[in-house]
Amino acid sequence: MLFLESPIGVGFSYSNTSTDYDNLGDEFTANDAYTFLHKWFMKFPSYRTRTFYIAGESYAGKYVPELAELIYDNSKDPSLHINLNGILLGNPETYDAEDWRGMVDYAWSHAVVSDETHKTITETCDFKSNDTWSNEDCSEAVDEVLKQYKEIDIFSLYTPLCIADTASSDDKSLLQVMMKRKSNMMPRILGGFDPCLDGYANAFYNKLDVQKALHVSDGHHLRNWSICNLNIFDGWADSKPSVLPIYQKLIAGGVRIWVYSGDTDGRVPVLSTRYSISVLGLPVTKAWRPWYHEKQVSGWFQEYEGLTFATFRGAGHAVPCFKPSSSLAFFSAFLQGESPTSSR
Repeated sequence: MLFLESPIGVGFSYSNTSTDYDNLGDEFTANDAYTFLHKWFMKFPSYRTRTFYIAGESYAGKYVPELAELIYDNSKDPSLHINLNGILLGNPETYDAEDWRGMVDYAWSHAVVSDETHKTITETCDFKSNDTWSNEDCSEAVDEVLKQYKEIDIFSLYTPLCIADTASSDDKSLLQVMMKRKSNMMPRILGGFDPCLDGYANAFYNKLDVQKALHVSDGHHLRNWSICNLNIFDGWADSKPSVLPIYQKLIAGGVRIWVYSGDTDGRVPVLSTRYSISVLGLPVTKAWRPWYHEKQVSGWFQEYEGLTFATFRGAGHAVPCFKPSSSLAFFSAFLQGESPTSSR
């Protein structure tokens, strides 16, 4: 299993070519990740014939399909062939217009915003338009949604906030970015189950002995690590408004797509994902039904031609943080090419 820090500049990753940071965007990220994979398989050729899968969550809803498309398009060249079998996406950004619509509808349906705010957005916002935010009524109403989410954890509606200053200050700055820099590209933010998880991670990865163990430092000079690099967000060059055309290409090529959604996430909520998938118009092969883990309902799922969509009951944005055991069972089913367990 490979864990890739992507794009350059996040986590401990970096580039010695300073101009790379001026070119960051979806296309750069996909090409960079593909170059890494190609070189990795050249170094470890015994793995080249193994089945290969890509998984990610949140904005990786863009990264993963874009990388998968590069692999698929280059697979005819034997020297570049990677045996891609499937992709797995959690609470993924998929189609900007439907992601925004789902975020607003979810906030309203879960009593985060008023009927009046929702009505204003419904009447004045056209999320498919590049001029969405030029409408002042629309922009102010969406700001109201984000304002209300400042009071709770947008990634997990029903868990408490971390009261520690180190965590709350990051949350505030990130939401301010969302409010000030609205675009049809959904804002990217990280989250987790334990309300203070980000603070724990920040303390852990900024320890000299940890950095030395990870081979990112000599153990004498501390490298700064942060939960979110806002500089990358500010300079982002390009983002596909929709990766649904890539879904269609991959499905036609026999690549399995599984999409799952923690149903208490307000950031990329289950409604956003359902709206996006519905645009594809895929035939249903197995109807909506619950799936189980340890004799309890873990969520619901539906199978389409080439795509499986599942929910995780009571999970927020980063599903494995909330439901580790059922996540492992779901992940295992994906790798084995089996449906989630549909009986107790």
